[in-house]
Amino acid sequence: MKSLFQYNWKIRDEWFQCLELVPITELLKERNTGVGSIFKTLFHIIDVEYSWIRALQNKTDLIFDINEYKDINSLNVLSDELRIEVKEYIDNWSSNLEFEVVTPSWIDRTYYKGEILRHIIVHEIHHTGQLSIWSKEIGMPVVSSNFIGRDLI
Repeated sequence: MKSLFQYNWKIRDEWFQCLELVPITELLKERNTGVGSIFKTLFHIIDVEYSWIRALQNKTDLIFDINEYKDINSLNVLSDELRIEVKEYIDNWSSNLEFEVVTPSWIDRTYYKGEILRHIIVHEIHHTGQLSIWSKEIGMPVVSSNFIGRDLI
């Protein structure tokens, strides 16, 4: 699973780089699907990953205010800062944790830790697919979703 997290981070970083030159008005423009905008989608990806990782550690969820982030660079900084804790958890993951049960602080339900990790991976892949569609709509290049050739194994 570690290589899939590395894949998601690499793709996310490429999106940040690709979107640096896009005007903030375009990034904030409301879209018909997903969480609403390119900017909100990137924030959502970062926030959801971190929330679930904290849940896996039986920590309380931290709430981030999207209004504190004014441009794509500030989201990139947030991503990099939170990734430190996420990466530490992933680096220490062991298959014997697979069926441990956890109850996230924001929902009254239990999940297996392995199930949550897979959800985090798929969640980001889903939303980066939305970014690809929106990028095509505004005439900008799309980040390649290829796993092959990224030296992740």
